[in-house]
Amino acid sequence: MSPVGWELLLGLMGGFLVLLMALGVPVAFAFLALNLVGAYFIFGGVAGISLLVLNATESIGTFVLVPIPLFVLMGEILLTTGLATRAIHAIERAIAGVPGRLSLVAIASGTVFASLSGSSIANTAVLGRVLLPDMLRLGYHPTVSIGPILGIGGVAMLIPPSALAVLLGSLAGMPISNLLLAGILPGLLLATLYVAYIVIAVRMRPGLAPPAPVERMSLGARLAPFVRDVLPLMGIVIVVVGSILGGYATPSESAALGCLATLIAAACYRSLTLRALVDALMGTVRTSAMILIIISGSITFSQILSFSGASREFVEAILGVGLDPLVLVALMLLIALLLGTLMDQVSIMMITLPIFMPLIHAADVDQIWFGVMMLVALEVGLITPPFGLLLFIMQSVAPAGVSMREIMVAIVPFILLELVGLGLIFAFPVIALWLPGFL
Repeated sequence: MSPVGWELLLGLMGGFLVLLMALGVPVAFAFLALNLVGAYFIFGGVAGISLLVLNATESIGTFVLVPIPLFVLMGEILLTTGLATRAIHAIERAIAGVPGRLSLVAIASGTVFASLSGSSIANTAVLGRVLLPDMLRLGYHPTVSIGPILGIGGVAMLIPPSALAVLLGSLAGMPISNLLLAGILPGLLLATLYVAYIVIAVRMRPGLAPPAPVERMSLGARLAPFVRDVLPLMGIVIVVVGSILGGYATPSESAALGCLATLIAAACYRSLTLRALVDALMGTVRTSAMILIIISGSITFSQILSFSGASREFVEAILGVGLDPLVLVALMLLIALLLGTLMDQVSIMMITLPIFMPLIHAADVDQIWFGVMMLVALEVGLITPPFGLLLFIMQSVAPAGVSMREIMVAIVPFILLELVGLGLIFAFPVIALWLPGFL
């Protein structure tokens, strides 16, 4: 137990963390410094540091974290071999003769790529490079060119394989397979809202997009690239999601099968070169190392709060107010949305989950339902000014002349649609819970 009150302890630890991050210390190293100080004074001197090292090692030496590097590797292979770009061009050829065609192509391609890579950053970067130059050249308004790419980019956080969902499940102690499955319908719901908005907006304001070009290609010629470059990749989705749905594999085993299927697909397309494989492996190592360091820091932080008694006292204080569980959940989501305007998604999870999850368990709230809504709230943060990560990714890949102001204005309707989707999941938990419950 800590010799100081839990209020003072939480204030000191939170203030120290904010100070380090304000000084520009990376979040992983900020938590490492915070944990070292906390372990020394709360666990007891040098012995506390030794316990910290032991706990940090055990926190990442667990089988449930295996899907993270494997899901990351799947996305890296698709990027380095060019299979993702080929699929986007094939979808572009298949969708023809409709207003706002390329906007719909962006949403369809982003949804497909989300089910293959699980990376919001990769999703946004690829779509921005491949589609945005043509959309702006043809006269698409930023609202229906930049906006859909940013909006659908974040959906990769929900649709499996999602490394961030695995990370959230690991930090929160949730069943990862259930959380992965629960994100499918909410992800498709958001994509549907985007499509509906594009169709309605373009019909009401035809100037948002150029008229649909007259296609003189036969139906077979339009669909041939789709059949060649997209449908075979759906086999990867079937392997990953189908093996979990059918109960044939754990998330770790399905991730391994997905990597194998991705390698086979790249080899069949004759895109699997040694250079591409090395680049994919190096990218996976960099990303996975960062994620595992973050997991280690967050779990140790939770243990320090628990050992000091601060977590228990905070939970009892909140529950003592007598808030309705739904009001409590709404407040947590509001906090996550507000933090999303100031910091990255991993930092938000590391700061909030050690506090939120004891409250969720004590209030007897379904953790999978809350986990999906938390992912949606984090997704909103990805595209929320002024510090939404995907906004900066878009600026880096957009053609010269596209300003940050244009990007921020273009994303506003899609932020509102995300909030509508979050509200629907809050009001109708079955959207998130039906698929895991059915299976």
